[in-house]
Amino acid sequence: MLGIIITQFVVLWAVIDPIGSVPVYLSQTQHLTLKQRRKVALKAVTIATGVLVFFLVAGQLLLEAMQIPLPAFQAAGGLVLLLFALTMIFGESKPEQEQKLTQDVSHSELADLAVYPLAIPSIASPGAMMAVVMLTDNHRYSVIDQAITAGVMVGVLLVTLFLLLSATTIQKWIGNIGAAIISRVMGLILAAVAVNNLLQGIKDFYI
Repeated sequence: MLGIIITQFVVLWAVIDPIGSVPVYLSQTQHLTLKQRRKVALKAVTIATGVLVFFLVAGQLLLEAMQIPLPAFQAAGGLVLLLFALTMIFGESKPEQEQKLTQDVSHSELADLAVYPLAIPSIASPGAMMAVVMLTDNHRYSVIDQAITAGVMVGVLLVTLFLLLSATTIQKWIGNIGAAIISRVMGLILAAVAVNNLLQGIKDFYI
């Protein structure tokens, strides 16, 4: 059980990448007051949690309604996660990539900042949405297992909130370079998990 929890934590930490969201958060809130920064952080994590919980609860039901077998989705999800991981390793790091995406919204209202780019796609990334569906497969995991996954996900999101609220201090410690290094290391771990999901999905599809 402990091994499963650790695996889930590593996967969710990699796809949500709390540390990688810190430079994005700082770049978009640098002109705000401390109180406004905290409001943006809280709202962004709340929205991201709602999105991920929706995919955790209803993601598989939507797939089955569209008659898409879960092994096929698992294989596709593994492939998407692998591509996502490769961009983390070889492409621009998450902080660099998302800062470029958001250069033109630095003066947006607080609500807009919370939704884009912080909640989506920085915290609730496509990879995170895909991961929570695969980690809560109704045919492979019991309700208790899925509840544990939900708890692990909420734990990672709470850590994300803590890191955003402590962003200024963290930035002084690690800098953008440190965040980029950590993002690439997590990308490597995520690539290994993605390949495992891809192969498992292909195996289950033909059995």
